Amino acid sequence: MDIFDYMRNTTMKSESPLASRMRPETLDEVVGQKHIIGKDKLLYRAIKADKLSSIILYGPPGTGKTTIAKVIANTTSADFTQINATVAGKKDMEDVINKAKDNMGMYGRKTILFVDEIHRFNKGQQDYLLPFVEDGTVILIGATTENPYFEVNGALISRSIIFELEPLSKDDICELIRRAVYTEKGMKAYNATIEDEAVEFLADMSDGDARSALNAVELGILTTDPDEEGIIRITIDVAQECIQKRVIKYDKNGDNHYDTISAFIKSMRGSDPDAAIYYLGRMLYAGESLTFITRRIMICAAEDVGLADPNALNVAVSCSLAVERIGMPEAQIILAEAVNYIASAPKSNASYMSIDNAMKAVKDVKISHIPIHLKDAHYKSAGRLGHGEGYKYAHDYDNHYVEQQYLPDELIDRIFYEPSDIGYENQIREYFKKIGKRK
Repeated sequence: MDIFDYMRNTTMKSESPLASRMRPETLDEVVGQKHIIGKDKLLYRAIKADKLSSIILYGPPGTGKTTIAKVIANTTSADFTQINATVAGKKDMEDVINKAKDNMGMYGRKTILFVDEIHRFNKGQQDYLLPFVEDGTVILIGATTENPYFEVNGALISRSIIFELEPLSKDDICELIRRAVYTEKGMKAYNATIEDEAVEFLADMSDGDARSALNAVELGILTTDPDEEGIIRITIDVAQECIQKRVIKYDKNGDNHYDTISAFIKSMRGSDPDAAIYYLGRMLYAGESLTFITRRIMICAAEDVGLADPNALNVAVSCSLAVERIGMPEAQIILAEAVNYIASAPKSNASYMSIDNAMKAVKDVKISHIPIHLKDAHYKSAGRLGHGEGYKYAHDYDNHYVEQQYLPDELIDRIFYEPSDIGYENQIREYFKKIGKRK
């Protein structure tokens, strides 16, 4: 390293963004992701033993993909090289590979290649890396915010271990914020303090993204004047300005959380798309979990729309899958479409009531046996027991229906599913009339 490299590195350490300066250098400093770097986990052991094989780190922004790569760089005896797939060309890759070959041939030293945003490599670029990953010329660490099974060459995936990173928990983000304000590595030199309420708010609003929270902390400290005691105080008002979100009354662990989700569900059930969309927006604004919201939409589609519109559940499930794939902010459009559909759909709780009544019957009514003509007759010797005897095959009869006993003797004539006269269920009622099922 020459004097210019030294000066540049020194300047970067002091002038780089807080999120970069706060990046851990050892595994024990990493916050969160204990499901993959806990002390008893495979990746932790591999890094500690310096026996890493090719891996792909997959997860949302700000969850620690680059952090884990940097920790590996600080602990490995191998050469560590980093390229970013958004700017790297073929020549950059050729230079890395040639140097890796020299390291292996001349010094017997391995090379770890960290490719950030690996999903941005096209198929040709990914194919170029494949033989060198396969023969061990380089150990690949790929980082991506996109599902690697969709975006990364299948051959590369088959030669790598996929580790999925999760959004950091609220407690993890709170810990990082306090480290940022009060430690030497962070902003301690600025003599700042932060209110607990502001910590909680920033942790909520960051939605598991450590970088977002730390950027807000840095902005708050750098733009807030000290008080008469010389202290920079990060209040809830400062915090909301830094992250450009208004504080709303929404505690994800408190009564208001349950009140809002209750109002959301009841508005969909009550066929009021305007109210349902408002409560959806309120939850999104407050940083509610997208998974939590989509689960409630699917439940409402099944419980409150049911077979009045069988497509409602398809819409809800498709919404859940699309939101998982796309993420915010575009996911809010998909959520709005599903909520509007379900709120506007005809309603019936007949399916919900049918299983509720059936479960009560199972609990309360003891039956002697399943009707013998319905019992399985496919196995050897079943005929000797009379199983299946007298069974009428529905497709042999007009309208593909024939009247026969299906319920156990103790429940004959019990009706569990009573379709409404709303939407598609009205067609079910008409079908039952046509075949003479309900007389």
